[in-house]
Amino acid sequence: MKVHELKGGGGVRLHVREWGEETAPSILFIHGWSQSHLCWQRQYESELADAFRLVALDLRGHGMSQAPLEPDHYTQPRLWADDIAAVIEQLDLHRPVLVGWSYGGFIVGDYLRAYGTAEIAGINFVGAVVTLNKEALGTLIGPGFVDNVVGATSDDLPTNIEAIRRFLRANTSTPLPADLFETALGWNMAVPAKVRAALVAREIDSDDVLAALTVPVLVSHGHKDQIILPAMGEHIVATCPRAVPSWYPDIGHMTFVEEADRFNSELMQFAQDAQERQP
Repeated sequence: MKVHELKGGGGVRLHVREWGEETAPSILFIHGWSQSHLCWQRQYESELADAFRLVALDLRGHGMSQAPLEPDHYTQPRLWADDIAAVIEQLDLHRPVLVGWSYGGFIVGDYLRAYGTAEIAGINFVGAVVTLNKEALGTLIGPGFVDNVVGATSDDLPTNIEAIRRFLRANTSTPLPADLFETALGWNMAVPAKVRAALVAREIDSDDVLAALTVPVLVSHGHKDQIILPAMGEHIVATCPRAVPSWYPDIGHMTFVEEADRFNSELMQFAQDAQERQP
């Protein structure tokens, strides 16, 4: 495992870790709202690291990356796009597959709008969200998020903690093991409430970007997802002509944790196929 400190959009310091051989084909993991690179443990400690160069960043405002509190650091799409471009360029990743979980779907969209697909081989949308507006709340974005976002963005610490506990429980269809839940609660609480609030202070519509995609796209989504509803996965598949769905019947928002073996196997096959299609 290697640790990197990179400069992202606007000079914000990004914490990035990698596993596997530097010369191997690469996969870049982009986590979700209030999360951390740690959520990908069941990927970077798996056989994926034997076949690929796995790279996972802490998004700006999250984990061990710099967390400025001013909203402008989180409401400008170009900054998110520049963060992903910085990781690809500064680590010299050769056409990685992007894996965007949850809010990571927005960031993938930001990157594609600014930079296109020339530097990537494919995309795996994982319980990903690509639309954010009032109409999406309750129809595409579920109660596990909607019912807890006010508390999770509160500066009152007891309110904040309880909301994040509820949010974390809503991420899975069955309870997480106690040690994993405690660790996940820790990485969630590492994100300042003001950062969480800024992340949802923008309207987003990535449909035009999805419709124009020419690289392979895999959509991994749990049928019991209460954070990002299955309707969002269906929307991505309907909008993106290259998208192929992979549905997890009894799984919630964290497919890559709840059914890690299947997820890893499908990601390995998808990434291998995507890399082989590269010019």
